[in-house]
Amino acid sequence: MIEALEPFRVELNGYCYRMLGSGFEAEDAVQETLVRAWKAFDSYDSARASLRTWLYRIATNICIDMQRSAQRRALAVDLGPYGGELGAPLLENVFVQPVPDALVLPEDQAIRRETVRLAFVAALQHLPPRQRAVLILRDVLAWQASEVAALLSVSVASVTSALQRARATLRVADVGTPLDLSDPVQKSLLSRYCEAFDRHDVRTLVALLHEDATMSMPPFSWWLRGRESIALALSDPGAACAGAWLVPVRANASPAFWQMRPGLEKPFGLVFLDVRDGSVTGNTTYLNVDELLPLFGSPPVTPMSSGPPSRTSADD
Repeated sequence: MIEALEPFRVELNGYCYRMLGSGFEAEDAVQETLVRAWKAFDSYDSARASLRTWLYRIATNICIDMQRSAQRRALAVDLGPYGGELGAPLLENVFVQPVPDALVLPEDQAIRRETVRLAFVAALQHLPPRQRAVLILRDVLAWQASEVAALLSVSVASVTSALQRARATLRVADVGTPLDLSDPVQKSLLSRYCEAFDRHDVRTLVALLHEDATMSMPPFSWWLRGRESIALALSDPGAACAGAWLVPVRANASPAFWQMRPGLEKPFGLVFLDVRDGSVTGNTTYLNVDELLPLFGSPPVTPMSSGPPSRTSADD
């Protein structure tokens, strides 16, 4: 029976990640889903619902229960005014957390990859849990309204109404434009950015930024907006980026890189770049590496003493 449930693990992980905004919480929710399904398998009635629908019903109930007392996860730019002091690090559950592509994107399903981007997942957290479930099931997983109604034990009219409200909320949120990594112009931009970072060429890095670009470093609520502010941060002698390099990693269907630094036995941070209209519009560097490595695994890099390895995009 376990063999019958296991093929659903990755797609359930993706669903729960969008619901919860954390890869670790998604894995916990899916594990609980499979345990409950295993215990209740004798009572499962295939005439009433497919095995997939039954599992999604269990997972939805678990995610909604997990959301009852949890605060809404967000990005640093959603937490308050930019600038100011770095301050103290916040708890992990304050932020939407990154996730490896392999954990949430089934290879055999045509699921919209951009729906695991950090900005999109953060926007989902603005929705009440049931609206969130409806939007994910309808707009991401392409379920029929009747299927969603049966899963949630509501009417089709209720599903349609919830979907309209959810879509209206997401239209207000700025989720950006997904990067087309097959576009040679976009690929060239990312390559130039990484090469400039490897050289610690601040002037080139800043030139590649959009004038309203943002920069943030979870678990700190601190963030910056604008080329000038980011240029000052990158030029700060205390920033210690000289000698660092970037190693591609497949995460959140986005341009993502481990930032490596000489003398460190593990990455310094996990960097996400947002790209729009031919420039970099955002740089988010997760510094909670010790928490992320169990989920992602250590990056395959050359020894630290040998400097930046030759590399290609993680999405090539």
